[in-house]
Amino acid sequence: MIRTVCINFTLKKTKILKDGTAPIYLRLTVASERVEFTTRRYIRPERWNNAQQKMSGTTDEARVFNHYLKTLEQQVFEEHRQMLDNKQLITADALRNRLLGIEQQVKEKMLVPIFQDHNKRIKSLLDKEYAKGTLARYETSLKHTVEFMQWQYGKSDIAIKAIDHEFITSYDFYLRSERSCGNNTVVKYIKNFKKIIRICMANGWLDKDPFINYKAKVKEVIRDYLTKEEIQAIADKELVTDRVNQVRDIFLFSCFTGLAYADVKKLKRTEISKGIDGQWWIFTSRQKTDTASRIPLLPTALKILEKYENNPECLHKDRVLPVLSNQKMNSYLKEIASAAGITKELTFHMARHTFATAVTLGNGVSIESVSKMLGHRNIRTTQHYAKILDAKVSEDMAILKEKFLSIENKSLMYN
Repeated sequence: MIRTVCINFTLKKTKILKDGTAPIYLRLTVASERVEFTTRRYIRPERWNNAQQKMSGTTDEARVFNHYLKTLEQQVFEEHRQMLDNKQLITADALRNRLLGIEQQVKEKMLVPIFQDHNKRIKSLLDKEYAKGTLARYETSLKHTVEFMQWQYGKSDIAIKAIDHEFITSYDFYLRSERSCGNNTVVKYIKNFKKIIRICMANGWLDKDPFINYKAKVKEVIRDYLTKEEIQAIADKELVTDRVNQVRDIFLFSCFTGLAYADVKKLKRTEISKGIDGQWWIFTSRQKTDTASRIPLLPTALKILEKYENNPECLHKDRVLPVLSNQKMNSYLKEIASAAGITKELTFHMARHTFATAVTLGNGVSIESVSKMLGHRNIRTTQHYAKILDAKVSEDMAILKEKFLSIENKSLMYN
């Protein structure tokens, strides 16, 4: 924000000296803040033209006196211009101190306090605008940033004006080499750091974007999912303990609803109600993105809900399923995979991928419907799942081959 300065010269009649003269003061006003100080020039009150703010007359004395005031006015404007050019906060006090040669210790904006303030703001908005995972991600990013500065520069903080293209590329290299991060993890941490830079630029603390010549792309990751046969193998397997059976039920519920772990854990009974078709639906919002998710319940998911309808833990917490911690869920899932003969590394999040691929897209559900049920903000996110359905492509092409083979009229065959 550009702050203008208002300049006035005033005669201090309350400070008339014994010789009958009074001092002329310079008054500076910036954004309603006012300061004044003496110009070290004195004049008889009757010779001061208050309207024109100068000494009356055309004598040499008047010309010299008025020239001095004009020069002082020009100095004010010059100091004001320099402060604007240097992106300094302009206050009446700061401007006066520059004119009088009073040195002010200008505290440089440092990176770490800005990063910490950003994280504190996220923490204060937990469960309102941000999830706990978001805070954890930025706290880890700050930790990596500090460790990088110690590795690269031998210090744990840096002035933001010192952050340049070399800083960014070195940070990228550090994450890949010293931290052994994969490409997409590096891009994630750099993206988090870039948000802090955007904050600095928005506040006028940085003149140039250090990311302007930096390019990094996320590499597409093929996420694993379960086939229909593997889902059935897990469903049919006889398991030993109630706890493992419970984990299997919750995992299958996610396979047939597409809900992520956090969304299954927080799912309330009040979020299950009749939809426009008179059937039972899930009406919830994703914890990660706070986007609406509307999911018609398939028979398998309904049976699992009915099974836990009178579960004491669910009744007490107003939840539809008794979900354990993510760590324990994944630990039991490894046990279930081994028992069912599944060689894939089974994690709870694989259930969401399974719903998107084998359960919905693989059975002809439109990508638009799948995107809405998954709570994706952009359909391009859902298209990622469509790319990995080689099995579906194979099935469709097999049907096409059969059609060509059954054609008796050879003229219609392709050579």
